[in-house]
Formats: sequence, C-alpha cells, structure tokens
Amino acid sequence: MPLSTQPETGDDQYVLVTSLDNVRNLSNILKAIHFKDHATCFATTNGIKVTVENAKCLQANAFIQAGIFQEFIIQEESVMFRINLAVLLDCLTIFGTNSLAGTSTALRMCYHGYGYPLTLFLEEGGVVTVCKINTEEPEETLDFDFCSTNVVNKIILQSEGLREAFGELDMTSEVLQITMSPDKPYFRYKISLLKPSTKALALSCKVSIRTDNRGFLSLQYMIRNEDGQICFVEYYCCPDEDITESEL
Repeated sequence: MPLSTQPETGDDQYVLVTSLDNVRNLSNILKAIHFKDHATCFATTNGIKVTVENAKCLQANAFIQAGIFQEFIIQEESVMFRINLAVLLDCLTIFGTNSLAGTSTALRMCYHGYGYPLTLFLEEGGVVTVCKINTEEPEETLDFDFCSTNVVNKIILQSEGLREAFGELDMTSEVLQITMSPDKPYFRYKISLLKPSTKALALSCKVSIRTDNRGFLSLQYMIRNEDGQICFVEYYCCPDEDITESEL
C-alpha cells in the first residue's frame, strides 16, 4: 500500500509528520549542504531548515518549505533536533539513487519528540523499509547576523555563469578575492570554505551573491526540484582574517 494512502492512525502521537511522493526532492537538497556529518533540523509551520556548520566560519542552510511536502503536520510551535546527516542521506537513498523509469521512492517521516529517533518509512514498488535514526541534543547554531540593511554589494545571476567562473578557478589556491565594487574594501575568502557550496551551485538555476559591511559573504542558491517547486540553499562565509588592512 503506498505510503500516501496508508491510514494515519496514531499520527497525533508525533510532533512532526511529513510525506513526500518523491524522496529525491529532499535528498538532493540535503546533499547540497552535506560537507559535515551532523546537521541541526529546525521545523515550524513554514517548513524545515537544516543547518550544517564548520569551525564557526561557514554555515549552510537548506530551506524546505512546507508546500514541498504532500503532507506536513507539526503539533508544536517549533521542533528542533540534531541528526547525523550522512546516515539520513544513506537511508533516503536506500533504494538507490536511480529508480526505475516511471517509479520513485515515497517517504513518510515521523518524529515523536525530544529523545526519540527520527523514523522514516520508505516505499518503492510495493516494498516498504523502515529506518530509525537516533537524534541528539540540538546545539545552538551560529548567528551570522547577516542583515539586508548592511548589505553593500548584491548580484543576482544565472547559475550557469557562476559555474563557468568556478570551473576556471584553481581550486588548489588558498584564497579567492571577490571584487563587486570599484571601491575598496575588497575581501578574500578561503577557497576551502567556498568549495562545499559548489554542490548547491551544480543544482541551482539562479544565485544571489551578497556581501555586507563586515565582509561576510552570502551565497543564496535557488534550486528547482523535479516537480518544478523551488527550494533555497544559503551559504554564509567569513572573510579571511589573515589579510592585512593595507590589502583591503
């Protein structure tokens, strides 16, 4: 029986229940931020935000709006937990990344609340697999305080152009300088911090590049899933602190 038609008895015991007809619409977005094994999930009535961080210098957020799901039920104002993202992706692709033509893997995801595992019901071709992933105490995520009123440079472009530019870069270099204005200051970013964002760039159709008055960089990628719906992935990156003021 397809997950979407299974009885919903007992759903009231969960604080979060979501369903997707095509799990790739979720797994592709999560792959775009998978540069560390652990992620913090934050759910509200608007949808789910999944955050991955590295050394207080880089943060990636995947925004999966509630409308992407065929079913989205949340019993509390917000639900938050930490999870092993690598394990979650392994479970989401348990039937393989390339389904047979005309078929897709359906997902029903349930969370009972603090201290309980995240339970996944995955169905493809009449076969249902159940996965339970332990959740952890959520850690406080970084607040980059990236306010639109402090943005000094902003460019929106088709992703194809940026993909071509990144393709010509020497990714073995240490830093990358981004010049968006004829006037100083100019900022440099560690290429090792920018590399993970190329996963999102490869999936996206448009990208917004912004810098604020502190030199913090925001890369916001608009990603259209297989059903034509839009999700967003955003990366925040700190400037390289090793450069001197004269170089700015």
